[in-house]
Amino acid sequence: MTFKEKLFAYYQLIRLDKPIGILLLLWPTLWALWLAVDGWPDLMILAIFVLGTVLMRSAGCAINDFADRHIDPHVARTRQRPLATGLVQPKEALWVAAGLSLCAFLLILPLNWLTIGLSVCALLLAASYPFTKRFFAMPQAYLGLAFSIGMPMAFAAQTNAVPPIVWLLMLANLCWVIAYDTQYAMADREDDLKIGIKTSAITLGRFDVAGIVLCHVAFVSILVFAGGLLQRGILYYAALLVVLGLIIHQYHLVREREPARCFQAFLHNNWIGATVFIGILLDTLSGIGR
Repeated sequence: MTFKEKLFAYYQLIRLDKPIGILLLLWPTLWALWLAVDGWPDLMILAIFVLGTVLMRSAGCAINDFADRHIDPHVARTRQRPLATGLVQPKEALWVAAGLSLCAFLLILPLNWLTIGLSVCALLLAASYPFTKRFFAMPQAYLGLAFSIGMPMAFAAQTNAVPPIVWLLMLANLCWVIAYDTQYAMADREDDLKIGIKTSAITLGRFDVAGIVLCHVAFVSILVFAGGLLQRGILYYAALLVVLGLIIHQYHLVREREPARCFQAFLHNNWIGATVFIGILLDTLSGIGR
């Protein structure tokens, strides 16, 4: 294998060719950075969190592929991943994950101790999530925690505190993650049933679509309630109305449970994250209603 081919294998290992995971992890962090100060966040903190998100998602992909190295060859969508094909060895994946995690940790050292402490929790969640599929009936809920930890970190970095509203925002994001990762799991359900791993799509069974709808309703409702507590204005709520329309579109994609359309619905969640952020940004800039 040439050096260029090896680099490309690492590139695929950390999924830089599939940035949807970075975006789904980044959007809630950006929501929190703007809500924490009700304005433009510190630019150094913003840069640290954006780069840190890329690093931690990449590290998470490497450790996930290590954990799933005996599973991925049997799943149609994952059998071409570098570890599954042998282009990258398990030890290499561990070294990549460790190196990226170390870079992410060094990146946040200029921030306060509260943020640094929360980053340890983030690392533990990211490292342990891939193994929950062996024993936990709803690993999507655990992923929700891992994908929400950036929110208290954002508040801590900006204000050196984690106010109660953060837990409400985390709950909203947790519901959203369960919804979109269940869509993702629906695309792989047949393979996952053969292999014997656990997912929310398998646990919910014929109530999978209902579970997604319920999580989406909770997600929007909590954001509406949080908006009231944070005294957000009309543009924030207008964005949530658009989000509701996007959710209805996703329902039409998943209701027949066709794998390709379920995966399309999963990818579509980038627009939900972006819409919420645009609503927060425009509402902050305008100050309408406050």
